[in-house]
Amino acid sequence: MNWSDTCAERLDVDVPLGPLTSYRVGGPARYLYSPQSADDLRAIARNARQAELPLKVLGRGANVLIRDDGFDGVVVRLDSDGFRSMRFEGRHVLVGAGCDLTKLCKAAAQRGLAGLECLVGIPGTVGGAIRMNAGGKFGCIGDTVDRFDVLTPDGRVESRSREQAQFGYRSCAIGDSIVLGAELVLIRQSRAEVWQRYREYWAYKKRTQPLADRSAGCVFKNPPGQSAGRLIDQAGLKGERCAGAVVSTQHANFISVDRDAAASDVLRLIDRIRARVSRQFGQDLELEIDVW
Repeated sequence: MNWSDTCAERLDVDVPLGPLTSYRVGGPARYLYSPQSADDLRAIARNARQAELPLKVLGRGANVLIRDDGFDGVVVRLDSDGFRSMRFEGRHVLVGAGCDLTKLCKAAAQRGLAGLECLVGIPGTVGGAIRMNAGGKFGCIGDTVDRFDVLTPDGRVESRSREQAQFGYRSCAIGDSIVLGAELVLIRQSRAEVWQRYREYWAYKKRTQPLADRSAGCVFKNPPGQSAGRLIDQAGLKGERCAGAVVSTQHANFISVDRDAAASDVLRLIDRIRARVSRQFGQDLELEIDVW
């Protein structure tokens, strides 16, 4: 593959991806690249397209499972300073796609800006959160998005509105475009009020979810009007194990892994959960995590 000199400077080959994800399992990427700007990202995406190599963006790897044989393509990490920016302007906050979601939520709450405290406890980056409209019972990031910029598959930078995003349950109409950054609009409230909610939501997450485990958050989407975790629990699957992977006894929609686990252990357990829930309740569970 012919890389430009600019790309080659920050291009790594055959890089283990497991350590870059919350599961910490999985094989290597053929190429790993950290662009410094949108133009830099455009160049690497163009080169990958010309070489007919698939390209994926990896944030903090909090919602990703890498297969044991890895990813035969280009993995991009938006972890340079330009993509991790966070700037508050009154009720508005301008953030790069690589901005840490946890730090953003805390910074907003400390300023008495409401709207993001519902995302406390969700690890990841702003770009990944927008792509899947991350959230939970207290709200979603799409509720705060005014606009966001993307790099389209044909190399154009476009600005999209909230209406164009068509945010839904764990979904956003973004297709194969890459989120570059966003402008969020928050609500001014007393710092004490917002901070209190932040602390309450955080305490709730720690009580109900295995946040200290090696996991990728909720594995399955909730079927309409139902709870995936409740279905898995009612199927008697809490504590179910496949080698190094186990259904959490704290929250049945989480699969935790041991230090010696493999991605194949998680995938086999996913198949077992799906089969049992389908057999007992006639419900087909859809994955929320992204399997590469």
